[in-house]
Amino acid sequence: MSRTSPHEHLRRPELSRRGLLRTAGGLTAAVALGGATVATTAHAAPATFTHPGMLHNAGDINRAKVRVAAGTDPWLSGWNRLTANSHSQSTWTNRATATIVRGGTGQNYSLLYNDIAAAYQNALRWKVGGTEPNAVCAANILNAWSRTLTSIGGDADRFLAAGLYGWQFANACELMRDYSGFDLAAAQKLMANVFYPMNNSFLTQHNDACITNYWANWDLCTMASVLAIGILNEDSAKYDQAVRYFRSGAGNGSLAHAVPYLYTDSDGYALGQWQESGRDQGHTVLGMGQMGAVCEMAWNQGDDLYSYDSRRFMKAAQYVAKYNSGGDVPYTTYTWGTGQSCAQSSQTVISSASRGQLRPVWAMLHFHYNRRINLDDKYISAMYYDLVAPEGGGGDYGSDSGGYDQLGFGTLMYAK
Repeated sequence: MSRTSPHEHLRRPELSRRGLLRTAGGLTAAVALGGATVATTAHAAPATFTHPGMLHNAGDINRAKVRVAAGTDPWLSGWNRLTANSHSQSTWTNRATATIVRGGTGQNYSLLYNDIAAAYQNALRWKVGGTEPNAVCAANILNAWSRTLTSIGGDADRFLAAGLYGWQFANACELMRDYSGFDLAAAQKLMANVFYPMNNSFLTQHNDACITNYWANWDLCTMASVLAIGILNEDSAKYDQAVRYFRSGAGNGSLAHAVPYLYTDSDGYALGQWQESGRDQGHTVLGMGQMGAVCEMAWNQGDDLYSYDSRRFMKAAQYVAKYNSGGDVPYTTYTWGTGQSCAQSSQTVISSASRGQLRPVWAMLHFHYNRRINLDDKYISAMYYDLVAPEGGGGDYGSDSGGYDQLGFGTLMYAK
């Protein structure tokens, strides 16, 4: 039940973002078989890092700038969502603090995720609209946190904070790295000394739990943070650590574990069951955003993780989109080990909890698979155009942390 869908092959994709042969790293060329890309397990970070090169590259920024200036939709609609958001106003005042706590007593992590949203949104307004007050605001937020934050505490959820807010903070910094008022060195130090040690601890120790105890999103936000830190700090070892984990890590966030079962539906579309599908749909859709962020950041550095393992992630995104836009999907009982003893637990049916939840994660996936590489992404397209577009960001999807788990504004930045 895992044959490749004919609907995927509207155009044969490029074999490699860096070309067939990466001579600098001495790696074997990737080989395409029947449209699937078979990559080597070896990896090397780019010889020269691209900046800006996380969620947005220079082309993305220039396209948005030109289209918004011309008043062209859908970019203008995406821009209007950005400028209407309270976080994107240049009057935003940061609330930097020395210790952030997520989980247990004394929680204050909303201070950080709100300020990150404000920094990112102000940075976008500067990059796309050229408005200096927004640049000043973004730089002030990032500088204050870079010079103030010294620790992240709480129960196990502290690792979620270090992952989610690590990659998001780094992305805001990446947009500002060429602004004279931004203290890049302080931000790089914060990422290396506060966020990365926690990220590395989780990926290597998993809070001393059974390797399958934590859901896919814990690994995914953590590897996204490691990848983003690698790019921001031009640290090849960290970059490689994240890419290797995506491809072959032991935990549930690595690709094969995050998408354990493959199918083909009655219309011939390839689908992949997501690891959290039996849990609830809010966390499942969150996974599309977290894995999407990893893939997009790697893409902008020359690595095509979107297509890795015969586009396994696309199959998962189609599965999640089909179910959350009202369609039926197959489900195989999912069994895993929990706690420290790996006590067995199982989910026998897909969960309908929070089915149809809207998060700004679909533009990135649609404009990659459908527009960059010309594939038929029927269910992803339906989820994006029928339910989400134009995408907003933090502050547009509720006030709790789930509304800030993705930076958003994909219509503005990814439409092609």
